[in-house]
Amino acid sequence: MKNNNLKFAILILSLFVSIQMFFTTSAFAQRRDYLNELEIELVRDAQMIDLRTEVFVKAIDRRFLVINIKAAGENKKLIRESEKWGELPVGARSELLLDIEKILAAAIDNIDDVAVRDKKSELLPKAVRILADGANRFLPQLKSQLDKTNDQKEKGA
Repeated sequence: MKNNNLKFAILILSLFVSIQMFFTTSAFAQRRDYLNELEIELVRDAQMIDLRTEVFVKAIDRRFLVINIKAAGENKKLIRESEKWGELPVGARSELLLDIEKILAAAIDNIDDVAVRDKKSELLPKAVRILADGANRFLPQLKSQLDKTNDQKEKGA
């Protein structure tokens, strides 16, 4: 169990560091809401940690879709989901990556809060698995974004 927790912590830390390398934080970006209004409502409605983690992971997926959609075109599934999740997020690539960082940090903070309050929660391992599965999907996308960028500031150099 400790070995799995250590692996998860290393995975999340490497994902977080990878996101940090993409961009510097501007004053404008700090004021930007990283979730839209409907996503915020979904987070509020999801009182159980596993459901809330799923909302955060889906929100991150939506930002990656927007980053990748600029080259791929419209996705009809996204249009149908807009009723529940709201309009797709907008912004520059660096802003969307900053949103991803903040959403990931919020998901980690939520899991930490539950772990501190209720160490025996049956939903905690499920939430950690949901986030770990998401992180495994996000890492290759982050690496491909790092390879695509030419701006040394975004690379963190």
